[in-house]
Parts: sequence; C-alpha cells; structure tokens
Amino acid sequence: MATSAPHELDQRWGAAALQDSLQPLLPGLRVQVLAEIDSTNTELMRRARAGDTTPTLLVAQAQTAGRGRLGRAWKSASAAGQGALAFSLSLPLAPPDWSGLSLAVGLTLAEALHPDLRIKWPNDLWWQGRKLSGILIETAAGGAPVDAPRQVVIGVGINLDAPEADGLRTAPAWVREFLPALDAPGLLQRVALPLLHTVLAFEREGFAPLQARYAARDVLAGGDVVLSDGLTGRALGVSAQGALKVRTDAGVREITSAEVSVRPAPVNEGAA
Repeated sequence: MATSAPHELDQRWGAAALQDSLQPLLPGLRVQVLAEIDSTNTELMRRARAGDTTPTLLVAQAQTAGRGRLGRAWKSASAAGQGALAFSLSLPLAPPDWSGLSLAVGLTLAEALHPDLRIKWPNDLWWQGRKLSGILIETAAGGAPVDAPRQVVIGVGINLDAPEADGLRTAPAWVREFLPALDAPGLLQRVALPLLHTVLAFEREGFAPLQARYAARDVLAGGDVVLSDGLTGRALGVSAQGALKVRTDAGVREITSAEVSVRPAPVNEGAA
C-alpha cells in the first residue's frame, strides 16, 4: 500500500517545480514522490480502476514488486542507494491508433539522455550493446466505448548505477557510464517534460512523424533476429504504425504484439 511522501522527499526531488513545468502542457497534473511502493504502475492502475483519472506522475525511491514487459520482475535499488529511477505517468488518452506509443516513449527517453543511445524494438534503450532501461505501458478502459479516452499508465525504469546482472544474458548498462554527475532527481527532471510532450503529441499525430527519428536509433534494423515464437528473419526497420518488419522465408511479416519478444540472432542462427 502506498504511503504519503514526506515534505523532505518532495523538496529533494523538486516535485513542486517539476509539477509547475508540466502543468502548462496538462493542467491539473500532480507530481507525487513516495519513499517506497510495490510498483508505481500497479499503484496507478489501482487508482484508475477505482475511478481516479487525475493525471499523475508518481515517483518511487524504491519498488518492492516492480514489473516489466512479458511479466518480468523489475526492482529498483534501495531508497538509500537510489541506483535507479522508477516512475510512472498516468493520464487519459484517446489517440486514433494506439500502435507505436511504446516506441514513441522509448525514442523520447533516448533523445533526452544521449545521442548515441540506441533502441531495441519496441522500446528498450541500449547503450553499447547493453540494456539501460525498461518501459511498461498499461491501460484501464473501464468499460468505456472503444473510441473513448482510456487511462494509460506509462512506467519507466532506468538504471542509474550498475545493477545486479544475475540471470541476465548480457550485463545491463547504467546512466552514470555517460552522465556521471547525474542523480535520480536530475534524471527525472531531464526526461519528464519531453516525455509528456511526446505522449500528448502522439495522441494527436500518432507514431508516423517519429518514424525516421526512431530509424536512426534502431539497433535491430538490417540484422538477423529471433522471435520468442521461434521465427527467425532479417529486421527491416519499423512501419509508420510502429510494427517491426521482419523478412522471413515466407515473406515480410509485421510484428505488432507486445507479447512477442525479439533478440538479435547469434551469428550462427541468422536467416537471410
């Protein structure tokens, strides 16, 4: 269960100033900082299902049950260590097409942090061949019509310091490799405004205006890939809707499901 953030936390994170910078884009948005929570996404989804649709940026110094894509666990560092940034943004959204939202979020984070950050479809940030962050997007429709606004919760976890690599195929990356002086509040200040700007623009315009910028950072394009369903092929970039295009022996397939994971193929598993 969430607990109220003490005033000292708000001051440390610059919550009031951050809220003031975001509200011109989205009036009524609130910024809340918690010392600890099970998961910022879980908490905002609880609120949405209870009928609370107030736009909210929720930050936690520590998560005890953080979640990533495909049901994977994601834990931030302890509150004392603050070796990661974990936050979620919740707001009502009604884009004509939801396709590509996760790609738009990943692109925005990459552009806000470093020109050499790459993106592995759909939204994993990669630094020098290693994963830096994770993004989880969930919606609560609440029985509304298909074209009605849904409460969307965008969860972001970014490694600030070197995390534990137990059980991972590749050791993770962390922000202080390339921004050594940045702390967690500074990292939040750096990404929050461009993230909100992108999400609101996506509601109006979709992913298509971002396609070329995404392509410039696409780590999979032109390489051989393996999908979690066993398919292998050559990645051809992403479509204007954010689908991953993969050339296989049966032709070009567009991958749109968030439940399909993709990894670069080992050199001896490639498919032309």
